[in-house]
Amino acid sequence: MINLKLGVDVVSAHNLLPKDGQGSSSAFVELYFDGQKFRTTIKERDLNPVWNESFYFNISDPSNLHYLTLEAYVHCHSRATNSSSFLGKVSLTGTSFVPHSDAVVLHFPLEKRGIFSRVRGEIGLKVYITDNPTIKSSIPTPTDNPSSTNADVHAPANLSNERADSRRHTFNHLPNTNHQQHEHRHQHHPPPTFADTHYVTKYEADEMKSDQPQPMKLVRMHSAASAQPVDYALKETSPFLGGGRVVGGRVIHKDKTSSTYDLVERMYFLYVRVVKARELPAMDLTGSLDPFVEVRIGNYRGITRHFDKNQHPEWNQVFAFSKERMQASVLEVVIKDKDLIKDDFVGIVRFDINEVPLRVPPDSPLAPEWYRLIDKKGEKVKGELMLAVWLGTQADEAFSDAWHSDAATPVDSSPATSTAIRSKVYHAPRLWYVRVNVVEAQDLVPTEKNRFPDVYVKVQIGNQVLKTKTVPARTLSAQWNEDLLFVAAEPFDDHLVLTVEDRVGPGKDEITGRVIIPLNAVERRADDRIIHSRWFNLEKPVAVDVDQLKKEKFSSRIQLRLCLDGGYHVLDESTHYSSDLRPTAKQLWKPPIGVLELGVLNAIGLHPMKTRDSRGTSDTYCVAKYGHKWVRTRTIVDNLNPKYNEQYTWEVFDQSTVLTIGVFDNSQISEKGTSKDLKIGKVRIRISTLETGRIYTHSYPLLVLHPTGVKKMGELHLAIRFSCTSFANMLYQYSRPLLPKMHYVRPFSVTQLDMLRHQAVNIVAARLGRAEPPLRKEVVEYMSDVDSHLWSMRRSKANFFRLMTVFSGVFAVMRWLGDICMWINPVTTVLVHLLFLMLVCFPELILPTLFLYLFLIGVWNFRYRPRYPPHMNTRISQAEAVHPDELDEEFDTFPTSRNPDLVRMRYDRLRSVAGRIQTVVGDLASQGERIQAMLSWRDPRASAIFITFCLLSALVLYVTPFQVVAGLAGFYAMRHPRFRYRLPSAPINFYRRLPARTDSML
Repeated sequence: MINLKLGVDVVSAHNLLPKDGQGSSSAFVELYFDGQKFRTTIKERDLNPVWNESFYFNISDPSNLHYLTLEAYVHCHSRATNSSSFLGKVSLTGTSFVPHSDAVVLHFPLEKRGIFSRVRGEIGLKVYITDNPTIKSSIPTPTDNPSSTNADVHAPANLSNERADSRRHTFNHLPNTNHQQHEHRHQHHPPPTFADTHYVTKYEADEMKSDQPQPMKLVRMHSAASAQPVDYALKETSPFLGGGRVVGGRVIHKDKTSSTYDLVERMYFLYVRVVKARELPAMDLTGSLDPFVEVRIGNYRGITRHFDKNQHPEWNQVFAFSKERMQASVLEVVIKDKDLIKDDFVGIVRFDINEVPLRVPPDSPLAPEWYRLIDKKGEKVKGELMLAVWLGTQADEAFSDAWHSDAATPVDSSPATSTAIRSKVYHAPRLWYVRVNVVEAQDLVPTEKNRFPDVYVKVQIGNQVLKTKTVPARTLSAQWNEDLLFVAAEPFDDHLVLTVEDRVGPGKDEITGRVIIPLNAVERRADDRIIHSRWFNLEKPVAVDVDQLKKEKFSSRIQLRLCLDGGYHVLDESTHYSSDLRPTAKQLWKPPIGVLELGVLNAIGLHPMKTRDSRGTSDTYCVAKYGHKWVRTRTIVDNLNPKYNEQYTWEVFDQSTVLTIGVFDNSQISEKGTSKDLKIGKVRIRISTLETGRIYTHSYPLLVLHPTGVKKMGELHLAIRFSCTSFANMLYQYSRPLLPKMHYVRPFSVTQLDMLRHQAVNIVAARLGRAEPPLRKEVVEYMSDVDSHLWSMRRSKANFFRLMTVFSGVFAVMRWLGDICMWINPVTTVLVHLLFLMLVCFPELILPTLFLYLFLIGVWNFRYRPRYPPHMNTRISQAEAVHPDELDEEFDTFPTSRNPDLVRMRYDRLRSVAGRIQTVVGDLASQGERIQAMLSWRDPRASAIFITFCLLSALVLYVTPFQVVAGLAGFYAMRHPRFRYRLPSAPINFYRRLPARTDSML
């Protein structure tokens, strides 16, 4: 890490603003990073200068790289006055720095220094991190250089304080693989910035155990249309968490000794770390023994693995016994000799639990000690055992790797079972879109003489196969110019295989040539720059004689354009519930806007998913997904009311994202362990619906649709908090496009998106399934809503009634106008006539009155704003009174399995078309619901922005003549295409970020 440097290649700039009075500029670039400054050479009288100069900055503290900023200032040098003028700047945060292998040249638009600055053009930079020891840092620019006299005035003011400010943040991110290791070590810990360190005494621990949570209360619904049965309703709770009692989202009676685990209830465990043993006595006739350790307390026991013929074994395993389940006051640690018939007793160590010390982080881990073994009578025997025994909470570092007594049956402690029930953090792979443009092929050799080949190209990456159209090669050449898209995951295990095949006859194809290209060799891009085509020689599919190869003068070849498109976000989940919207290329990542903390407390009233000992039971665990980070709690075995009390943290880059939590039954701890993990239910939380800093403690009903109807499988108790680190950046996000720029510049078709999303889900499921313990495919598909696009009569009706609810306000206004015309209420009709006459006489009051009316509605609705996140709603989902035949259709396989082939073909075609209609209707409903969300305070920040805009608009329009407003609006609508942008405007981006009622869809 000492040699870590930041490399910056200043490539070029174009379309700069002329500043020398002669229609040109003499440009140079100044770079600022971590207290260092470098400057390029001056390019005389060139509005499109090319530098191709490289600079290397020393990184003083790599752990704070995440919070440092690289700033590039473009200036125009004037020889006459020996001064410089500002042409534009670019700021890049540490989150966008990537290793040298991932770096590409990006052209950044130049930004203004202030409101009245005039800039234009863009600058091409290549920014990367390198640890090459042969690279030396560049020589800093001297501060007394004449050409930088005025340029230094434009340097960032906070450059000297940047390093000090960055050290205030304690949750660091490294730019390489160390970041993943760092986050894995702290998988349960939120940033220490948001809570104090936890110190607790044994007396306080006993006091907290006796403090019982307050009863739940139902959340009141102000909309009758969304009301549902009480049993399916959301319940607000007031638990006593690590930080104190939570009432109404705020902490009261705050515990001064609260820890970073302030969103979960403290659970106390007796930890036993079995390190190693030495000088154990020989127990076998061969003069050795096969030792293992059994840790017992009451009916619970944990067993280490055994070693063959080893008198000095090393285990280094940790066991955790729940304090609530302790039924004895003595801990016994027994060493035994593994035998076929009966294990032999070697020695034992006993502990009185009342004498065990309490250890809570950030205390250092307890040092293990050597203990002499004793026999059953209490006399010392040969051999010693190294142990560490302490009392701790789930905040202990050993918690995630320990064998847990609350996550296992009293007699089951096999290593395979212990692995399958542990809590883990998974990181989904970084996904890329692979674009293969097949241009043409030349010098094709026909497989049969006296005929021209009919050829096509088959492209394959792993299990993904696509083909071009078949074209006749009349001149032994063929042209396609087709784009084929694939999904690939880092690290790239599969190669790109292209095969040119000849269509000899119906159903008969023969290979004429093939080329294999490693994906690591494919060029990467982060924008829509042109990729130059390359020629590849096609290899023969079979081995031929060497003499024959010498006779052939030419070989067949194919022209391709290949690239890894990093400017897109690879969609691997339903677009309505996306948890991440960042592009693949890390250079385009923006700094985080906040931190999301989740406490998985407990579940109550779970439905039995299996039978054990002639009784119903469940072995449940929770999975939470947000961004690239998946978390899995430990499995609580044989418990219908499990207590997890595990806390996790994510960085938030966009508030218009969704956190998904699912509950599953673990089917891998049985004897067979081959069946699928069963889904119990899931909860979705949209970040934009959460108030900043508030703790949400609710009990969510777990609702699942079965072939017999909707069924409540239990309730999941969660604690959620969204903490904003940059309020200005969060508000700025509302004006940004929802997806990266490339989705609008070069959009995909709906068919392409469906196909690519299916491939992305399969890749993520395959990668997470290779972890230990594996996150199974059915879990990944359920969390990613893999079948949300399939036809369902129930969902189609739900989307239709959502649309009708949106237009119900319009229909009500039309009925009211009809009543006015019919003089149903004469007083109201006269008042409306007076208002209409006033607006006709003073048309300039129409728009101010409209915006003022909207402002008053928004202020009035503030008192009725939702104080809870949205949840599954059976009434909106049309799941309460669904017809059995519709459920049979929804749970039918695709393709259908209902009788004749003709019916199957027509039925599947109908379902496919209807699924598209269902999506369109749902999108129309979402558009209307977003309009309602402007004033409903569902997203409190968006509603505050809109009503503030309405108030300012009312004031501005009041003093501005109507003719001026109408004229400006008309000229803006008819503006020249040169003044239009391909990206959506800020109002459209704000509108698309508003929440819809998709979060309440079951």
